[in-house]
Amino acid sequence: MDINERVKAVLAGNAPDKIPFISRMDFWYGGLTFQDMVPEKYLGMSLNEVHRSTGLGHEEWKSPCAFRYKNLELVMYRDGEEILHEYEPVIDFFPDLWGLVPVDREGEIITNLVTPIGKLTSSHRVIKGSLTSGVTRLNLIKHPIVDPDDFNIYQYMIEHSEFVPHYEEFFRRSEELGGSGFLVPTLNRVPFQSVLIDAMGEVACFLGLHYHPNLIDRLMAAIDQQIIVMLENLFEFDYPYIEFVDNLDGVMTNPRLFREFVLPSYQKYAEILHDQGKKLGSHTDGNLKILLPLLAGCGLDVCESFTPLPLTDCSLEEALDSWETNPLIWGGIPSSILEQRVPEDEFRKFIESLLISIEGRPIILGIADAVMTDNLIERVKWIAEQIDITSP
Repeated sequence: MDINERVKAVLAGNAPDKIPFISRMDFWYGGLTFQDMVPEKYLGMSLNEVHRSTGLGHEEWKSPCAFRYKNLELVMYRDGEEILHEYEPVIDFFPDLWGLVPVDREGEIITNLVTPIGKLTSSHRVIKGSLTSGVTRLNLIKHPIVDPDDFNIYQYMIEHSEFVPHYEEFFRRSEELGGSGFLVPTLNRVPFQSVLIDAMGEVACFLGLHYHPNLIDRLMAAIDQQIIVMLENLFEFDYPYIEFVDNLDGVMTNPRLFREFVLPSYQKYAEILHDQGKKLGSHTDGNLKILLPLLAGCGLDVCESFTPLPLTDCSLEEALDSWETNPLIWGGIPSSILEQRVPEDEFRKFIESLLISIEGRPIILGIADAVMTDNLIERVKWIAEQIDITSP
């Protein structure tokens, strides 16, 4: 079996010939390329070739669909210069605009979203640290919703959107990865996570829940309806898996908030996708310890990029004990164990113990959240070799 077949086997509840080992390495590749510090052995290689050379499966994200935002004018400036001007733009990830915001050099990007009923403004900043680390998924430094009046404008954008499939582009990229990788179909966040992270920001969202709960409820209902339209349209998308990029963390989305706002979304969306024969996952790279009991049976089939101790408070063993069957863990190896400051013998003992602890358990093993620029690539290769040795 190749890595693509192993991932699909585990997602289907079948036993692969060996544990699938797959992660993102784009941070490592992009950051070291920017610094002109790619190890000599890998100079001139494409990212996919680096994955093949190390034995680490190539995990990549791509949205299979988008929305066209009607009656919306999008104008983007970088350091005061207009760089993008579109009417009724097609956007994969709204409102963080991942893929539209340029991340090739430092600068401040200001985006105006102009509708017939008003204008919202958001801004991003690209700093040198994001370029050298390769972590180019940007955080908004000014969110589009600031005042109560902004809710109506934002909701107008959501309600005046039209589903646009990108299936051909998705499958074209999947074929390019071939058997050495798995293309993850990623969707924007569920309603609460979208409001919390993208539309308002954490502090503003918590204040809004206290002072303007009706406005937030109404906006989340609009986002929920947009997601339902998207998921129902994905019936024609012939793929076994769908993932929300929720960046779930129990510190921000605490058990009370998760139970009230996130759990019903997962259960509703899982039912739609399960009826289509698809599994539902979420990018859960935060501290999940306090959410472990709630995640069991919440509707999610996969917690992708599960990030354990020492990067969070939650150990892999705790998650395995809490989730006997669902959700499936994708991840489990903290990227920090690959850093040079960790002695080699300590690293090897950690991995050997981990492989023993997951023996016989369905899992997609990976580096969480991703392979970073300060990680030793030789250690990634050693893990792949140990999986080969310990496989039956």
